[in-house]
Amino acid sequence: MGTILRTIKTAAAMLAVVTLSGTGQAAEPTRIQVTGEVIDTWCYVTEIMYAEGTAHHQCAVWCAVGGIPVSVLGEDGNVYVVLRVEDEDTNVASPRMLTVQSHKVTVDGDLIERDGVKYLIVTQVADDQGVVNLTHEEYGIMPFGE
Repeated sequence: MGTILRTIKTAAAMLAVVTLSGTGQAAEPTRIQVTGEVIDTWCYVTEIMYAEGTAHHQCAVWCAVGGIPVSVLGEDGNVYVVLRVEDEDTNVASPRMLTVQSHKVTVDGDLIERDGVKYLIVTQVADDQGVVNLTHEEYGIMPFGE
């Protein structure tokens, strides 16, 4: 079963890159550096629950393990959907991204923009400051609350 799951994940990553670059609107990647918090995209975009910092850390890990895309919420206010990180062969439940969930990081990578969405292929996690957004003091621990 593990081999089938890895094959599906790899195919999904390749499909994402092909979709972004091969449909008549070739997306030109731009090399950038982004600093921000690694977030769980589903809870952040849907606002289903508070989705930043220590209050949301455990849920963010669960969502990433479950296949929800991981993003970097940049200090510039933009959300960068991570398609791949460093040398990993998967973009879903990436073990590398799980270790930095909710951390403030600086990443180097290639930005591809399409239809208003910013996609990021991370080539290096240049700095990892750990969890610095201590939201549990205000919001309790999600998803269980205080």
